[in-house]
Amino acid sequence: MSETSERPSPDPKIDLLRHTLATVAYRGGKAVRGAPAGFGAFRVGETSRTPAEILAHIGDLLDWGCHMARGEYKWHDATPLPWDQEVERFFSCLARFEEALAAADERCFEPERIFRGPIADSLNHIGQIAMLRRLHGAPIRGENYFRAKIETGRVGRDQPEPVVEFD
Repeated sequence: MSETSERPSPDPKIDLLRHTLATVAYRGGKAVRGAPAGFGAFRVGETSRTPAEILAHIGDLLDWGCHMARGEYKWHDATPLPWDQEVERFFSCLARFEEALAAADERCFEPERIFRGPIADSLNHIGQIAMLRRLHGAPIRGENYFRAKIETGRVGRDQPEPVVEFD
């Protein structure tokens, strides 16, 4: 974590967004960690997205949120990359979004809009990836997230170990 990312914002709503972004990193990291070879291309139906396509969309959402934190409304549909590259992009987009939120000023869009747009949608899609892991035969363990050691500003791969997992 950088010094900037540890400092509380003068706006408690921005602080909550930053904590929620750390939750996206924690839950998303758990969903992508240790995925078996071939998982990124797994498709449950002809018209369903693959995990790599879903993760690319999450990256687009996080990029959109980063722009919103800077007062810009800018969307870009990225071409999905191979799974490992999308995982790297996921954490890179989280880091840029965290940095933008930590530096948010009066240009930042309303926190409620940022939450209900890119952040809430990201959480939804992380759940889809977790479900696809189960369907692919490589489920992640359930967890009591209330007890998880999620820290504002911690949005990289270096997430803490789960405290209470279950099957």
